[in-house]
Amino acid sequence: MASYHLSVKTIKRSAGRSATAAAAYRVGERIECQREGRVHDYTRKQGIEETFILTPKDAPDWATDRSRLWNEVEASETRRNSVTAREWELALPSEISAEDRSQITRDFAQELVSRYGVAVDVAIHSPHREGDQRNHHAHVLTSTRRLEAGGFTAKTRVLDSAKTGGVEIEQMRGLWAELQNRALERVGEVERVDHRSLEKQRETALDRGDKLKAEELDRDPELKLGPAANSMERRAKAVAERQGREYVPVTERGAVVHAARQARAAFREMRERLDIARETYGIEREAGQGRVSAGLAALRAATAKDRIGRTSDDIRERLSQVVGRSRDQDDTPKPEGRNYARERLKEIMEKDAGRDGQAAVHKLDGHSEYDLGEDAGREARKPSVNERLKDVLNKSREKLEIEDEREQENDQEVEKDRDIDRDSGLSY
Repeated sequence: MASYHLSVKTIKRSAGRSATAAAAYRVGERIECQREGRVHDYTRKQGIEETFILTPKDAPDWATDRSRLWNEVEASETRRNSVTAREWELALPSEISAEDRSQITRDFAQELVSRYGVAVDVAIHSPHREGDQRNHHAHVLTSTRRLEAGGFTAKTRVLDSAKTGGVEIEQMRGLWAELQNRALERVGEVERVDHRSLEKQRETALDRGDKLKAEELDRDPELKLGPAANSMERRAKAVAERQGREYVPVTERGAVVHAARQARAAFREMRERLDIARETYGIEREAGQGRVSAGLAALRAATAKDRIGRTSDDIRERLSQVVGRSRDQDDTPKPEGRNYARERLKEIMEKDAGRDGQAAVHKLDGHSEYDLGEDAGREARKPSVNERLKDVLNKSREKLEIEDEREQENDQEVEKDRDIDRDSGLSY
């Protein structure tokens, strides 16, 4: 599943860091820092897929030389606590190709150049060999001063100011989400990323009536593991995989993160099953099936999700495999001597809480509502599943089936009549 990540960090001299060292490490090159008199050599670094530099159109020629560029950045700052560079760290979707990942990163970097007039140095990294293989990401290193024909000039105060910095970064976060979503749409992915806070996303879900999505978003942001805990958890996962056992977190932070991810996975599974059920029900209704048959088909499709291959483009063919019939058949095979749809409805209704469920089952068996007591029909209650299915029970085909069933029940014991014939494909 595509996930969103964009973080902005600063390279500060007060923290003992330099722009030359940061650039050398991210691109895996050797850069000699003239200010410090040190050589930063990271040519042995692996996992770097692509690097490139983007500059304003009137920038000097030397700006495309990485060593010269970042030494000029260092030279343009005179204070010992200067912020020499800014890093934008981006998570790249694993669902798209390497070419698409490169393109959206380039588009984002170009927007930084156009918007702020800075020099931009980009390094795209592949997932760590011991980590999550979906973790494609990019490091976008920018100068903190504008680059013009004569070199570096004014600071980009719009990003430094407390009043405007947050607004600017939020707009860039929105741009990065838009670039990813366009790329996901081009390759036919249904998943989308969202740069907004969980609270904002939850409010939007409630506004459109998606209570399940709102419930999924009603959580705290995921805890940051940190380098040390992340390394320990990666090793634990690798060991568990080699030994063929389930991964168990080894740190407290890892346990919290693992539990949160499992909860989100459960919500996604629930939503997938719900979407399959809705899709199946709609198709079956369009094909002329009654509400009972369409509902049962939807139920079976949702519960059989893990058993059905989902790579086929022909959804109707998939559904025919789930329901157990071909396109030319108009209903599911039923056990001999039993009204299968009726029995399944009884089973569902009996699970409905209170007298309402009992009354519905009683009526389905052919009894009057007053057999349960005179007050049963007058009780104030909320609409139930049974009441919403009331019109289904009056369908002509179902009525004939119920009459046939009653004739058979005369020759059977009551206990045997109430023994529900369960289908493993419909069990919860």
